[in-house]
Amino acid sequence: VKMIVQRRIAGNVLYRGLSTGIKMEKRSGIVLHSFCMRQFVGKNNGKEYSGSVIDWDPLDFELRVNEFYQSRFEMEQKFYDRPALIDGYAPFCKHLFIPNFTSTPVNTLEINKDTEHLLKTEYEARTERELPVLVRYFEKSSTDPIIQQQLKRPAKYLDLILYSKEQLYKEAQATGNLDFQQEADWGLISIKAQDEAYETPMQPITIMRNELISQGGSGVPINRDSYMKSVQYWSTRAILK
Repeated sequence: VKMIVQRRIAGNVLYRGLSTGIKMEKRSGIVLHSFCMRQFVGKNNGKEYSGSVIDWDPLDFELRVNEFYQSRFEMEQKFYDRPALIDGYAPFCKHLFIPNFTSTPVNTLEINKDTEHLLKTEYEARTERELPVLVRYFEKSSTDPIIQQQLKRPAKYLDLILYSKEQLYKEAQATGNLDFQQEADWGLISIKAQDEAYETPMQPITIMRNELISQGGSGVPINRDSYMKSVQYWSTRAILK
C-alpha cells in the first residue's frame, strides 16, 4: 500500500514523496543528499539544473536505489561478483551503476563541425557558497535536430556518485553548515546519466573545484594524470543544459 510520507534527507532538506512499501535493511545505507536534490524536477528553486535532470519522485528514487544496491550486494557476496560499490576519485567516494529506470537522457554531446557553432558559455556556481566559474554547454532549448534527438533517447545507465557520511560532515563543517545531520553510511551527491557502466572523467573545472573545500569542494588535491585525462575527454564534449 502506498502512502504519503515526509522525511528529512541529508543536509536538512525536507520533502514529501511516495512510500512504495519496500522493506529495506539498515545496511543498505544510501540517502539522497541535499546537494543532489537540485537534479530532480521542481526541486531546484525554479532554476534549470545544468547536469542530468531526473523526472522522478525523490523518495521513490531513493527506495529503488537502495533496493538495487541490496540486490547487488547480495550478488557480490554469493557469486564473488564485481563489487556493488566501485572506488571513485578518493577513498570517501564510491560509484553505484544502475540501469536507467527513468527517461533521463545522456547529458553530453560531441563537439564537431556540426555542433561547435551551437556552443554557449557563462559563469556558473553550483551553490550559493561556491564561486562562479566559466562553463561551456549546449542549450537544451535549442531547436537544432541534433540536440533534440539526443534529448529524446534515454541513457542506458545512471552513475550514482556517493560520498561517505564522514566526508559529508567534514564538508558541512568547512562551509559553515553546522546543522548537517545524516545517519546513512552513504550520501548520494550526484547522478550522471550515461551509456557506460563505468566512471567517465569529471570535468576539469570540477577537479579544480574539489581542491577548494572552503568553496564547497571536497579538499582532494589535483592529480595531474587524472586532470589531463579529463582534459582529453572533455575537449570533444560539452554538457547539455
